[in-house]
Amino acid sequence: MRFISKTSLGGVTEQFFTLDEIPGVLWTPEDAHGTRPLILMGHGGGQHKKAPGILARAHRFAAEGGFAVAAIDVPNHGERPTDEKFDRIATEYRARMAAGEDTAALDTAMYTLVAEQTVAEWQAVLTAVQQLDHIGGGPVGYWGVSLGGAFGIPFVAAEPRVRAAVLGLQGSPALAGTAAQITVPVQFLVQWDDERMPRAQSLALFDAVGSAEKTLHANPGKHGDLPRFEMDDSLRFFARHLG
Repeated sequence: MRFISKTSLGGVTEQFFTLDEIPGVLWTPEDAHGTRPLILMGHGGGQHKKAPGILARAHRFAAEGGFAVAAIDVPNHGERPTDEKFDRIATEYRARMAAGEDTAALDTAMYTLVAEQTVAEWQAVLTAVQQLDHIGGGPVGYWGVSLGGAFGIPFVAAEPRVRAAVLGLQGSPALAGTAAQITVPVQFLVQWDDERMPRAQSLALFDAVGSAEKTLHANPGKHGDLPRFEMDDSLRFFARHLG
């Protein structure tokens, strides 16, 4: 892991890093030292590691919760190059969205294209970040919705170091079998009028999650209308499960 820059603002230190070809950013409380819980945060489709929602949550979780937070650009996003097949799917996705057509099958196609690679990358980043003296091997959480949820479900299912996860805005039937393998506490977010993920599919995916402790948060509004107060609930959820 190679750190590129370091800045501090509002009691939070932000460091850009690269791990092999993976660009990422790490937020910690300013002057942090010693072991602390870590939250890995997955961005949505077409976004990147410092999308406004990611940045706002990262600062809040670090400043108020004392957590370390890490985010990366997943393949074909942010600073990473896109491949031809992904570009074709993305172009068709935008066209269907503009026409008001169903995009669920294309969401599944985008997830399938790089899911295995993304899980391996998150595991490598987790290992590297936990080797830092001011983070260490403390408890780990995952936050990710939409595309971040699509990649988060297989990651949380595969990674025993993750103890709790906030997931949602996702209902791909292809994820149901993997969701059944999740056993940690889950908070699952659904937008009732989601134009990208059919409500029935989202509820079915929540039902498929194998955790004994899981909570459904359903709010009115479309895919991008996630209420700001859900950030408060996520912070309380991680404080409860990660300490």
